[in-house]
Amino acid sequence: MESEWTETPYGQFSSDFLVDRLSTLCDQNAGVQTGPFGSQLHQEDYVQIGTPIITVEHLGENRILHANTPKVSDADRNRLARYRLNRGDIVFSRVGSVDRRALVSEKEDGWLFSGRCLRVRPDPAKIDSQYLSFFFGLAAFKEHIRSIAVGATMPSLNTSLLSEVTVPYPSSLKEQRAIAHILGTLDDKIELNRRANETLEAMARTLFQAWFVDFEPVRAKLEGRWQPGHSLPGLPAHLYDLFPDRLVDSELGEIPEGWEVTSLSEYSSLNPESLTKRTRPAQIRYVDLSNTKWGRVECVTNYEADQAPSRAQRVLRPLDTLVGTVRPGNGSYAMISDEGLTGSTGFAVLRPLLRECSEFVYLAATSRENIERLSNLADGGAYPAVRPEIVFATQVPRAGHELINEFSQQVSPMLAGIADNERTSQALTQLRDTLLPKLICGELRIKDADAFLKERGL
Repeated sequence: MESEWTETPYGQFSSDFLVDRLSTLCDQNAGVQTGPFGSQLHQEDYVQIGTPIITVEHLGENRILHANTPKVSDADRNRLARYRLNRGDIVFSRVGSVDRRALVSEKEDGWLFSGRCLRVRPDPAKIDSQYLSFFFGLAAFKEHIRSIAVGATMPSLNTSLLSEVTVPYPSSLKEQRAIAHILGTLDDKIELNRRANETLEAMARTLFQAWFVDFEPVRAKLEGRWQPGHSLPGLPAHLYDLFPDRLVDSELGEIPEGWEVTSLSEYSSLNPESLTKRTRPAQIRYVDLSNTKWGRVECVTNYEADQAPSRAQRVLRPLDTLVGTVRPGNGSYAMISDEGLTGSTGFAVLRPLLRECSEFVYLAATSRENIERLSNLADGGAYPAVRPEIVFATQVPRAGHELINEFSQQVSPMLAGIADNERTSQALTQLRDTLLPKLICGELRIKDADAFLKERGL
């Protein structure tokens, strides 16, 4: 009797799947291609407005990150036309984290990719690009691609290595698309939560900027735009008496009269708890710098106590603010929302002295201006860093306790909403990662997967 399973480098796949080399499944004219050499594109070629170029830093979890993309002029875009990205292309990291990949969406159609990346252009008549990108997300595939990369210090891929990997896949494009649709639906829900969180974070930061950096309420009183007993957008009438009506000079520039320049040390404590032999739990849920990005803890790693990294020492509590001190410009910061976490010693942990100070501390410590300041102060060779005390000494205006409390009341629902969305996304991610290997290898077929999701209200 013929076996129901076929052995592959990634484990067992259904025997009714086809298996081909990646090059066979790609566009024969532009299948797997590396980006432009350094001699073709220089730092001085970048412009403020133009066509974006994605590099390794812009490869998110199966999506392209749009923040801080370098851009080139129309003339350079035309000169580098062979490095154009089309919707449905898949971009790999060529060096370093060679298992990172992202699917090009309609938004990135026409962008370019850098020499640190490889582009895969699937043949749509043979394989669905979204299905193929999910296949590349298999843990077993990622392990395989890391194992064949060349170079110990800096692993790298080339077109030959990537072209020769084998891909098991259903012969039916309809089945491929159905699998991609199920997994993509979960990704879409995660993406909607991410966008909602971006909006909520922007709202919170806008209010912080207005009240404690630009002092808009004070200026509104000065200019007569805000009168007693009246409200302005974001400024209820009852807040009127909490803001001064004059600005005076200070070392921070102009600040409201009666406010003084202080630091986050007035509102928080620094690294208040560390694990000891006596307090070290049997299981450590570890938060590292590399998995903490721009306000989000992307991954928590579970360790047995004796297997945890030596830097797993900072005790974290809900409402603590984490700021990465190593390469602070990388944006390794977040506000903690869960119990039982342990952070790296690479973080400065700021714990609010009062509950109502937590949002103020987080937004002040992680403002764009402060992250830039910390990045400029970082020193050291391969790993430029700042001391935690530098983060702790971040200057802020001393506003009255009543105003800080009012700020917390307005902003805490926004940050709480972010935390709730993040928990939902983590559950969706876990569900997607459970379904992905089962669907991709043929263990779970479409009708069973549909029933599985309906049971969970999805």
